[in-house]
Amino acid sequence: MAVRTFGHWLTTAVPLLLVVPVLGEFLYLPHAQLPLLMLTLLLGTPVLSLLGAVVAALTVGLKRSGILVALLALPLYVPVLVFGAGSVAASAQGLDASGALLLMAAMLVASAVLAPLAAAAAIRIAQG
Repeated sequence: MAVRTFGHWLTTAVPLLLVVPVLGEFLYLPHAQLPLLMLTLLLGTPVLSLLGAVVAALTVGLKRSGILVALLALPLYVPVLVFGAGSVAASAQGLDASGALLLMAAMLVASAVLAPLAAAAAIRIAQG
């Protein structure tokens, strides 16, 4: 499960990480904010992929589970998005963004450890 999630992250987030400097230039992002934005994306996108894998595993046996996936995933995605955007906004205002970055790193470590276990358990339950 972890390998598939890593493959998903490689095919979706890595191209985004490569395009971010160009998009930041288009949106007049200050050059001082770009490294922090890249760091938050590097910390946040694997968490989003891992949480998405857990939600997909929970709904694997259900018919017409499209809207259910969105309803289950959205509350799990909100903290990652809030801390990611908050760290960039805090840095833009001259405040310390290390607290939000440390929380995002903690989310990454926790989801990297727990998400494959939860997804495997959900698939096992759906099969049996």
